[in-house]
Amino acid sequence: MDHQSTPLFTALKKHAAGNPVQFHIPGHKKGHGTDPEFREFVGDNALSIDLINIAPLDDLHQPSGVIEQAQKLAANAFGADYTYFSVQGTSGAIMTMILSICSPGDKIIVPRNIHKSIMSAIIFAGAKPVFVSPTQDKNLGIDHGITTSSVRRALQRHPDAKAVVVINPTYFGVCANLKEIVDLAHSFHVPVLVDEAHGVHIHFHEKLPMSAMQAGADMAATSVHKLGGSMTQSSILNLNVKNGYVNPQRVQTIISMLTTTSTSYLLLASLDTARRNLALHGHELAEQSIEMAEYLRGEINKIEGLYCFGREILGGEATFDFDPTKVTVHVRHLGITGYETENWLRDHYNIEVELSDMYNILCLITPGDTRETIEILLSALRDLSKTYYKENNANELVVKVPEIPQLSLIPRDAFYADTEVIPFRESAGRIIAEFIYVYPPGIPILLPGEVISQDNIDYIVDHVEVGLPVKGPEDRYINNVKVIVEADPIF
Repeated sequence: MDHQSTPLFTALKKHAAGNPVQFHIPGHKKGHGTDPEFREFVGDNALSIDLINIAPLDDLHQPSGVIEQAQKLAANAFGADYTYFSVQGTSGAIMTMILSICSPGDKIIVPRNIHKSIMSAIIFAGAKPVFVSPTQDKNLGIDHGITTSSVRRALQRHPDAKAVVVINPTYFGVCANLKEIVDLAHSFHVPVLVDEAHGVHIHFHEKLPMSAMQAGADMAATSVHKLGGSMTQSSILNLNVKNGYVNPQRVQTIISMLTTTSTSYLLLASLDTARRNLALHGHELAEQSIEMAEYLRGEINKIEGLYCFGREILGGEATFDFDPTKVTVHVRHLGITGYETENWLRDHYNIEVELSDMYNILCLITPGDTRETIEILLSALRDLSKTYYKENNANELVVKVPEIPQLSLIPRDAFYADTEVIPFRESAGRIIAEFIYVYPPGIPILLPGEVISQDNIDYIVDHVEVGLPVKGPEDRYINNVKVIVEADPIF
């Protein structure tokens, strides 16, 4: 296929160049009706292609022209049978995967460290999650993925499961043996759905982990915007239909149900051009990112009090491979938290990191980086070390892992049940009716339908008190929580 071409972007430019007289939305009409300051900042080129699904520009909901051509090129680039563009982010693509497979009451095997969009889809589907615990890294205080062994146990116990969800790679770039997990699940006649939010680039370089399509997975939701150069909120859903588990027509129906009818052509065009760039230059771009990240990793490991893991952590079931462009900096030996480190870098060096937790910060190295940005980060981290490092001043590494609560109700039933609001610290033993999770990365601590334990309460309070981003409940301060109403006994 001709990956030099950009069918959708080219059609948009041609349409704008014709300067049509528009009597359709958006009402700003090429920027003439928008705020002048915004127009000047954004530019007329961008506003001229902020269009809608008129005939020359195809329709994402039933593509038969330039969008269809652009999606076929993307499928070819990613080794998929079908690719669908998502303007609802990877969250929309993830929900599509699950809703395409699961019906009310169906079981689905999922890692506990799933993104909140997976649980949202489980609620919408009325499915029943079967949780598999990820492997904890007791040296770094982070979660890795689920292992082949744990998936085998889950499938043996629940052979009627409709799907297995795998995160590949994790937020921190670590992968289990995806090919092995896919082959195992298929031996049980169960499809594999991959959350590939942080792996758009891995398909394009042999030094990076195996992509979902390379491993033979059935569907993969992939964030092109995170690391692939497209605009925020633009993602793709890749399908492998050769195993017979996925109906592409049903997937098209579901993704259309979840997608706005006012689709953003700016986002769609950025997917079209990002695909071109990855298909033509992905290997070269990935090589540059890997080289910069490995240089950064080596220099960080020379700084007192800091540690940045590399291939030395590999060798376990959950640590089969990793993406070196994810640079995780362990700061525990400075005697400060990752959250404090994030704020210090922002306040002193105007640096923004991807995420922080109790012991780490995560920095993403992409084709958008240069040696200059790398050196700025290194200067900041050296200054951070000089400011905080003292011998024997390390924070104690306590890997607190909240127990997976008992699932008392299917999440959808709990979400829509009669509820009441009570003080969170007094909620032990009650069934929660809302989410509580740490974002980023969006990992759930409590989900609708689970029984709150004192261990869960203590874990969440500890996170809130150190300032980590615990989110989800309607009460943003988590003083109160919504629980299922329990009827008083009648005597």
